[in-house]
Amino acid sequence: MNLPSFTEPFVVHWFRRDLRWHDNRSLHAALTSGLPVVPLFVFDANILKSLDDRDDARVTFLHQTVSLMAREAQSRGSGLLVAHGTPSEVMKRLLETGQFRAVYANEDYEPYADERDGEVSLLLGGNDVAFHTFTDHVVQAPGEVVKPDGNPYTVFTPFSKRWHANLKEEHLRAAPSEEHLDQLLQWSAPNLPTFKDLGFEPSDIAFPDAQVDLQVVRNYAETRDIPSVRGTSRISVHLRFGTLSIREAAKLGFKHSDKWLTELIWRDFYQAIMRAFPHSMIQAFKPQYDRVPWRHDDAHFEAWKNGKTGYPLVDAGMRELRATGFMHNRVRMVVASFLCKHLLLDWRLGERHFAKHLLDFELASNVGGWQWAAGSGCDAAPYFRVFNPTSQLEKFDPDCAYVKTWVPEWGTSHYPAPIVEHKMARQRAIDTYKAALT
Repeated sequence: MNLPSFTEPFVVHWFRRDLRWHDNRSLHAALTSGLPVVPLFVFDANILKSLDDRDDARVTFLHQTVSLMAREAQSRGSGLLVAHGTPSEVMKRLLETGQFRAVYANEDYEPYADERDGEVSLLLGGNDVAFHTFTDHVVQAPGEVVKPDGNPYTVFTPFSKRWHANLKEEHLRAAPSEEHLDQLLQWSAPNLPTFKDLGFEPSDIAFPDAQVDLQVVRNYAETRDIPSVRGTSRISVHLRFGTLSIREAAKLGFKHSDKWLTELIWRDFYQAIMRAFPHSMIQAFKPQYDRVPWRHDDAHFEAWKNGKTGYPLVDAGMRELRATGFMHNRVRMVVASFLCKHLLLDWRLGERHFAKHLLDFELASNVGGWQWAAGSGCDAAPYFRVFNPTSQLEKFDPDCAYVKTWVPEWGTSHYPAPIVEHKMARQRAIDTYKAALT
């Protein structure tokens, strides 16, 4: 990372899950701090090396997004510093300038983020550089919505009621960072790292627009479970990377759709669970569920991953995921239930597969959804609830429009027979769970 010579004191706004110039709490605080701001994004080498695919679409999404942001900064006579390395390495280089006074960043609640920020905070504090963090990725931060005795909620409905009761005007108040961009340091930033520099190749997956379709929001309660129509917003990747403000999304819910808002509250709930119970990111939230004797069947797991189970709704969802980096939420529940219950395979296998392929992958929500399907999580479906993938198809895709889009050979001799029989698999799952939990 080549840095120019900084001749005046400056502060840094460190972009992480907040890739936007508008309504950004940390950026707003940095821009109103009284010192010029150097905006920074780090292609974190620790994260990049954990990715298996050299054309991982999320790297392409990030590269495209920061490129657009860099052009916006350049149009204002400034620049976005885009570095490749570990955050600590990047901060050490900035410390060498002798003009570095503070870092501003929005909070990130994942276990790796805690470790990363702890290391950075220790480094900065040892050099008399302040590290300021702000709530921006969620409406209400983990620890804000708690029981009267201060303990965390583990059931969604009371959490949601307290979330509403606890909501204050400042939770939804915009942070008008876009009005203070004249406080960006006037300088010329180095060129962005190329895909080759990062060790990746661009993906050809198309990314959804960050613009919210208000008609989708208004009709959300009626259409959100129908995978063949545009009944969901497809903004999840933008909430995950912060190209859309969560406050903007929540305000739309208050104005147009209670169900839309409820889904956003689930997002806050899972973030709070992750912070309060970090062990649940790799272990069953309900410890007794780790006694379930999961089967080991590579052939069944491969059939599930590749959309060749013989159950068309499951197969359509798995193929949509591989082709687009997205899967409809109703279908996510069906394919997750199928893996855990019909195939009796460990939910962690499915969680890792989703983590690898979902554009909108977010650890808390992904684990929360998978443990819900497996019955092992907080406020989860009971173990004896087993989705029937055939009746789910009849209910939510009766004309098979969604299935025909992703499984064109369905109904022909080229489509495989079911890899398990539903009635047998359902009873096997119930019996196995019951024996393990009693």
